[in-house]
Amino acid sequence: MTPPAFWGNPQARFWPTLLAPLAWGVAGIARRRMRRPGWQAPVPVLCCGNVSVGGVGKTTVVIDLVQRLSARGRNPHVLTRGYGGREANGIRVNPARHTARQVGDEPLLLAEYCPVWVGGDRSVTARHAVQAGADCLIMDDGFQNPSLQKTFSLLVVDGAVGFGNGRVLPAGPLRERVEDALARADALLVIGTDQTGAVEHTAALPVLWADLEQCAIPPSVVHRPCVAFAGIGRPEKFFKGLQGAGLSLARALPYPDHYAYKRRDIERLLALANGLDAQLVTTPKDAMRLLPDFRKNVAEVGVRLVWQDPTVPERLLDMFLGAPA
Repeated sequence: MTPPAFWGNPQARFWPTLLAPLAWGVAGIARRRMRRPGWQAPVPVLCCGNVSVGGVGKTTVVIDLVQRLSARGRNPHVLTRGYGGREANGIRVNPARHTARQVGDEPLLLAEYCPVWVGGDRSVTARHAVQAGADCLIMDDGFQNPSLQKTFSLLVVDGAVGFGNGRVLPAGPLRERVEDALARADALLVIGTDQTGAVEHTAALPVLWADLEQCAIPPSVVHRPCVAFAGIGRPEKFFKGLQGAGLSLARALPYPDHYAYKRRDIERLLALANGLDAQLVTTPKDAMRLLPDFRKNVAEVGVRLVWQDPTVPERLLDMFLGAPA
C-alpha cells in the first residue's frame, strides 16, 4: 500500500477533516483495548514498537538488542505477529521449513539471530518461548497489543517522517493518539535527524538517538552500476543509503511494503540489469521473499543501528534486565 500524500502533510485539511469521525473511532477503540489486563511473564519483556503504520526501523533495533543480550550470555527470544498474523496459536519460525508467505519476511530475518515465535496473541507465544528456555523476551512491534505485560517499552520513530500529520487512521498514519502512546512508553528512540519536531511531543520522556548505516556491502556491487529494488516501508531510504555508501545506482525500483515478488517482476528485473550490465541489489528482508533460483543473482545490502551515544543501549538493557518482570 502506498500511503496517501496527506498523511505526511500537517497542512492538509480536506481529507483529514472528512475522515476525522472514523479516526476518533479508531483512537477510542485503541484506548479501550489497551485497558485490558495482559499476562505477566516470569521473564522481562522489552517491546520495540511504533505509533505509525509502515517501517520505522524496529527490526534493525531488535537485531541490535538481541545481539547485545546474547553477548551478555542471555537467551533472548523474539515475539512477533508476522506479516498477516495468521498463526493464532503461535509457532516457532524454522528457516529451513517456513517461507516468507507463511510466517513473514521479518521473522525469517530475525530467526538468523535468535529463536523467533510468530502469532497474533503475544501471551501465547510468550508462554511457548518461556517453556523453550527464553530468559528474556523482545517484542518486534506489539506496542498496541495488550495481551502481554511489558517490562520496558521503547517507542521507535523515524526522524524523517515523525508522526506524519499527527492524525489517527484513516485520517493519518497513526494507530493511536500520540499522547496515548507516549503515556505508555518508557523511552523514545529517534532514528536519524528529527526533521518534523517529533521530540517536541515527548515532555519528560527520555529521548534516545541512533542512525542507520549500510553494512556488509558485497564486493560485487562496489565497482559496478546497480539496479536496486526494495519493498519496504520507505524504499527511498534504502536507495539513499546505497548512494551514501558510494554505490552507483543505474535504476531504483520501489515496491509496496512486504511485496510478494512474482515471476514477471523477476523477469523484468533480470532484463533491466542485463540491459544496463548492472548488479541487482536489495535488502535482506526483501531477499526473504525472492525465489531461491533468483535470489542467488541478487546482492543483499543490510543496515545496522549506530547509537549516537554508545553507552545508551547498554544502560537501556541494564534498566530492562534489572526491573522486575
